[in-house]
Amino acid sequence: MKHLLLLLLLPGAALAAVIGHNTPAPEMSAARLAELPAAQRPAWQAYLDRSDRQMAFDRATLARELKAGDTVPPPPVAGKMNAPLDREPAWYGGTEAAAIAATILSFQTPSGGWSKNQNRSGPPRLPGQRWSNNAETMTVGTGSFDEPRDRYWTFVGTLDNDATHTEIRFLARVNAQRPSEAYRAAILKGLDYLLMAQYPNGGWPQNYPLEGGFHDGITFNDDAVAEAARLLQDVANGAPGFAFAPEPLRRQARAAAARAVDVLLAAQVKVDGRLTIWPQQVDAVTLAPISARNYEPRSLASGESAGVLLFLMQQPRPTPAIKAAVDAGIAWLQAHALRDHAFTMTPDGRKLVSQPGAGPLWSRLYDIPTGRPIFGDWPKTIHDDVNEISKGRRNGYAWWGTWPQKALDAYPAWHQANP
Repeated sequence: MKHLLLLLLLPGAALAAVIGHNTPAPEMSAARLAELPAAQRPAWQAYLDRSDRQMAFDRATLARELKAGDTVPPPPVAGKMNAPLDREPAWYGGTEAAAIAATILSFQTPSGGWSKNQNRSGPPRLPGQRWSNNAETMTVGTGSFDEPRDRYWTFVGTLDNDATHTEIRFLARVNAQRPSEAYRAAILKGLDYLLMAQYPNGGWPQNYPLEGGFHDGITFNDDAVAEAARLLQDVANGAPGFAFAPEPLRRQARAAAARAVDVLLAAQVKVDGRLTIWPQQVDAVTLAPISARNYEPRSLASGESAGVLLFLMQQPRPTPAIKAAVDAGIAWLQAHALRDHAFTMTPDGRKLVSQPGAGPLWSRLYDIPTGRPIFGDWPKTIHDDVNEISKGRRNGYAWWGTWPQKALDAYPAWHQANP
């Protein structure tokens, strides 16, 4: 059986084929509340109503910043975040960190979150300038799953690409070195944003206020749920940088983090009754795996699962359910490691090639029923061989990588301490 699995994992082991087509993810809406038990519907309706109010509040706040006839500043330019969390404590008391913190403060949305892919070491936001990057150059009308409803208003508050939790942690480090009411207020507002954005079942969408599409799914991609929950656990425990948080907020944070653990356990995919790993994102209502962008089909995701496993292994006094989830997830990743291959650049772009001694590697995505690697392309096609998708998609996405290794390395000590 082990040799058969390895054969199925190897590129070229069978004729490459288009094995399916990606379909869009369902979004969260009032119409879907009928899928929930009647007792749960009021909480979800309240969540949707609050999201709508926050969207209107954010938009109205921006509109009030400019007077009639004022020139609207251009949107921010996309770039690397540049808000490091790994410097020595004294650095956060210096002028460079203070300048970054000032920019972070200026880009906090009225609802309390932050957008993504912005250079926090750049200039502060101007009055009337949008909180999110220029998206109106995006081609629309092509059926892209990533096409926003409003190209002038997207990712205004997100957990994608490490946004929001990174800004909160950076401000906490700066505040610890040079205490400021402005820093503390922004941190508390950011924490309130996380609490407000959490779904009633404990998950978080990628964007809040809700924007529709796959962004409404509970998002494990970029460790969104795990990082939000980890931050709230730090707040609940009075970790360095968050000791000033009032006790009621700490209690709320503790309860929210516990709900996040519950939804992570509930979303672990079972195949033939056996626990496997996690998808990139799941439907907010049903917790079923959902698709994301055109080339990201419903699947099991090795990198996101590694992040979930590391988070679960950090839980004190793990329950039997946590132990079972971790044991099963680790076993699945161990069984699906590919050795003697490398995903590397060739004259025809990045390809998976034979390379004795290389690895282990894991596919980014796996077919749920079979556990075989799958790969998506722009036309929404799903393939069984990464070397057969378009060159642009092979070069532009990390289809094979070593993400699970950190979780596998942490597991032996964790398992010994938690038999």
